[in-house]
Amino acid sequence: MKSTTLNAALLGALLALAFLSLSVGPVALSPGEILLSLLPPWPDTAALLDEIARVRVIVTHVRLPRVALAILVGASLGMSGAALQGLLRNPLADPGILGVSASASLGAVLCLYFGGGALSVWATPLAGMACAALATLVLWQVLRGGASDLTLMLAGVALSSLAAALTSLSLNLAPNPSDAEDIMLWLLGSVSDRSFDDLRLCLPFVLVGLLLLATSGLGLEALTAGEDEARSLGIDLSRLRATVIVGAASCVGASVAVTGAIGFVGLVVPHMLRRFVGFHPARLLVSSALGGATLLLAADLALRLFSGNRELMLGVVTALIGAPFFLALVLREKRMVA
Repeated sequence: MKSTTLNAALLGALLALAFLSLSVGPVALSPGEILLSLLPPWPDTAALLDEIARVRVIVTHVRLPRVALAILVGASLGMSGAALQGLLRNPLADPGILGVSASASLGAVLCLYFGGGALSVWATPLAGMACAALATLVLWQVLRGGASDLTLMLAGVALSSLAAALTSLSLNLAPNPSDAEDIMLWLLGSVSDRSFDDLRLCLPFVLVGLLLLATSGLGLEALTAGEDEARSLGIDLSRLRATVIVGAASCVGASVAVTGAIGFVGLVVPHMLRRFVGFHPARLLVSSALGGATLLLAADLALRLFSGNRELMLGVVTALIGAPFFLALVLREKRMVA
């Protein structure tokens, strides 16, 4: 399958899911009502003004920010996972498994704990990105020492454990139970109850991160043949690593700062799509972005439809999907080595 065909199919599925996500909820909306709500405001003399205004509030203030944020975060996590797998040349690499997401969560939690969010709206995403970049740099240093896949995984476990311990310490020392509950709910990950303000907060950082990761395609393609071969082709490996590290940290840090921790998207999506693009890292980047957006939007839509009165958190759903997938992947890798 050509990558353009795959991307077109993923884009079509994404648009269909987005439209379906806008239509379902406590108040069911028809396709016509959704289209009317997205049009410019009608004159006050219109007979259907009240009804259109009601639908417009539901769509633009409740559902559209949720759909847009799920697409943006899913795309950032999917492309980050594909880029990290290409850079580390490890099919098990993922922002969540390698401790990048947990470190970003720690940065955001510390910012919330010390009241940094009250000082500036940019404080939380910047803190998340800084900790995500620090974790990625630690992994890069481990890899430069000639680390095996097992060593890299253990380093990721160590980073995740350290970040989780410090996050738990923040919860333990929270001034009152309500603060601890707010932090815990945020850590579970969700795109519900978000507004366009949250979208505008993370959008610049995610777009910069996606752009950086997209420019790394040729370098990742050359790196599949080995570092020496990549250098002979004129690839600056230091610049390539810096581009992927900064891009992934920007995407993951900004996403986690707004939605909380949502794991396994960057692991599952590239593995689902890699064979369809001929195992080319450069082609996988855009496909993983579209696939990540589609998967996250589908998961959010599913939990809205089947959760009942008490809606599940999106991070819990992605973990329920991704953890068995990761275990199956590890077992398959073990059989291939044996």
